Amino acid sequence: MGTETFKRKTPEEILRSISKLHQGRLKVYIGAVSGSGKTYHMLREGQLLKEQGIDVVICAVSTMQRPETVRQIGDLERVSSIHWQKDSAAKKDLNLEALTERNPEVVLVDGLAHRNREGALFPTRLEDIRYLLSKGISVITTINVYELEGATELAQKLTGIEVRETVPSDTLELADEVVLIDATPEMILSRVEEGSVKAHKGAGIFKRGNLAVLRELALRLVAEGVNESLERHREELGLIGPSGAAERILVSAQYHWNGSIYVRRGQQIAKRLNGDLLVVAFVNPKKELSKEEAAFKRSMVKLAEKVGGVFEELPFSSRRSLPGVLVNYALAHRVTRIVLGHSKQTLWQELWHGSIVHDMLKRTRSIDIFIVADRAAHEGERILPTKQAKRRKASDLYRRLSSDEVEREIAQLRKGRFKVYIGAAPGVGKTYTMLREGNDLLKKGIGVQIGLLETHGRKETQAQIGELQTIPRQVIDYRGAKLEEMDTDEIIRRKPEVVLVDELAHTNVPGSKNKKRYEDVLELLSAGISVISTVNVQHLESLNDAVEKLTGVRVRETVPDRILRLADEVQLIDVAPQTLRQRMREGRIYALDKVDQALGHFFRTVNLIALRELALREIADDVDERLESYERQSSLRGPWRRQESIFVCVDVTPEAERLIRRGFRIAHRLKAVWHVAYVQLGNGAQSMELSARLEQLRKLTERLGGVFEVHWADNRRRLPEVLAAKADACQATQLIIGQSSKPSWKEAIQGSVVKKLLRRARHMDVLVVADAEIKPG
Repeated sequence: MGTETFKRKTPEEILRSISKLHQGRLKVYIGAVSGSGKTYHMLREGQLLKEQGIDVVICAVSTMQRPETVRQIGDLERVSSIHWQKDSAAKKDLNLEALTERNPEVVLVDGLAHRNREGALFPTRLEDIRYLLSKGISVITTINVYELEGATELAQKLTGIEVRETVPSDTLELADEVVLIDATPEMILSRVEEGSVKAHKGAGIFKRGNLAVLRELALRLVAEGVNESLERHREELGLIGPSGAAERILVSAQYHWNGSIYVRRGQQIAKRLNGDLLVVAFVNPKKELSKEEAAFKRSMVKLAEKVGGVFEELPFSSRRSLPGVLVNYALAHRVTRIVLGHSKQTLWQELWHGSIVHDMLKRTRSIDIFIVADRAAHEGERILPTKQAKRRKASDLYRRLSSDEVEREIAQLRKGRFKVYIGAAPGVGKTYTMLREGNDLLKKGIGVQIGLLETHGRKETQAQIGELQTIPRQVIDYRGAKLEEMDTDEIIRRKPEVVLVDELAHTNVPGSKNKKRYEDVLELLSAGISVISTVNVQHLESLNDAVEKLTGVRVRETVPDRILRLADEVQLIDVAPQTLRQRMREGRIYALDKVDQALGHFFRTVNLIALRELALREIADDVDERLESYERQSSLRGPWRRQESIFVCVDVTPEAERLIRRGFRIAHRLKAVWHVAYVQLGNGAQSMELSARLEQLRKLTERLGGVFEVHWADNRRRLPEVLAAKADACQATQLIIGQSSKPSWKEAIQGSVVKKLLRRARHMDVLVVADAEIKPG
């Protein structure tokens, strides 16, 4: 236990704690737009609380006459709201007098951004809610992302929508719990088509692209809040260094003509990764800036401000102190990547004066080092356009398709539709929501059956099966035991319109038709059967290392990222960590005998916060990728204007998989081709062990969409030369390599591959990936 556990509280802390005991609790459901399902979920929670004996009432709730939402009101007690008109539109205000007199434990109320009538006790609903909280009444409410002042301007700029009623940007900080109700554009448009969501004529908000932009905005905004809570939690635990999935890019620049190149490159990376940008410049306090340096300083400060970066000067006493100052600053500011320029020194100058980059690599193991290419010296600063999806020309509409093209088009038309529910951890409600959607589709006359369901004994989930039929499982004999798996052939024989398949990342029993469940799903889709499935974010192949670093747990069952990209819809089920832990304590996730172990390990609060942030950011990136595929210019990360080629250097240590996954994620974000290279020393003869290991790495690379190649070098000294030459042959713009794990004395004798490679690759960006030291929590 830390010292904080035994530290005596100050009188101020005691008073704050007493005040908090008397305060009501505030929970906010946030969505991208009206029709996301916020009110539905708020009412459903009200029903669950009532079942647990909590005194719940509703007031000023707007169901918009949506049948599903109206049904959720059930027998909840209603406190009459105050009705009034504005521009012939019906409005509802909270009846504060009636509510305080009734004094319930919880009030459910819609429209956090609502403005009250003239003469009301308070001008806004937010102030009404603050008043109720001060009276010890808890409130659950709803809001759309564009109603938060911080997001309103961006939403208007990107979508053209006009927002009249807003709340201050820091409003969500008042809440004890914020939950995102994620809804895909397809789902919202389907509700509009059915008439359950009213889209006013000419309402640009309900255009597909605008819905996607607002959805991404909501995902990223909630992710930022989750990251802040993660940092607070880590501080309480005494943890330092980078946390969560948020990226913080630190650019180290000099007051020199190339400083602006580093800042712009840092800004490109920060924007693409949706991270924060910090810019620092070193100054000697005892030395005055020259006129030229002062001019460069002014332009750098202006540029940093223009690109949304935070600029700061750092004092230093000598050149050799620079690496230490920079690394300490990076650790204090939770930086994930430091951006700086290649060394321009010769080998002898580096030996004599020391190298800033090499010294930094010695000092930090937890932060990536990104070294910007010295392109100006080699070819001028070339900015190449990114490859765009090809638009069909008007003449193409009349061109006759070949027989192969016709077959491909027909196969695509016959393919089933694929939807995936994704969550941060077990127990968030993915299976529950999948079953609920299955029953909704059944009521609309669509043939839905259950292909594979894992309820894990959860009564709430079991109850959601409703009218759905389950296709019997296939029984497989394995080592004398009879085990069950999904019967893919039987599903294809029955050919339902939609089949529900739980746990997408599951590995089938040996002897099954396919090795993995996602392969079964691909087969069902090819047979024209639509599939709705579930998966947790930690099962995505490329996040395997990130999850291990965050939680200390290595997830064994994974699904390639491309499977998620194949999905027509990916929807996040968001749950706050405290709610998830409460569900765990109540035995609603695992059996009661496993609860204590789970709460102390994978379900630790710090792990759940980190996984939640990872899931929010991953789905936000997925939304952005889909926006870009529509060739829309208003995606939040902006267009990527350079054609990139990524070259990953690996050995056969366990670190290789981590570098391959990192290469994939960078290539995917930059829409780049990517290669993975291993250099074998000697005459090329391979032991069985080495061949098997290389085959593992090849399969992982190809599963993620890269190209794996084995090259040869006569001896170890030629290794950097071969890697640099092969990177050039692939026209690599970015080279990725891991930090050296060798002790300094060994590097002094054998030489450092990383150092030699940095000298040979000055014409390309080099990313030296941080050590994989696992620090759970």
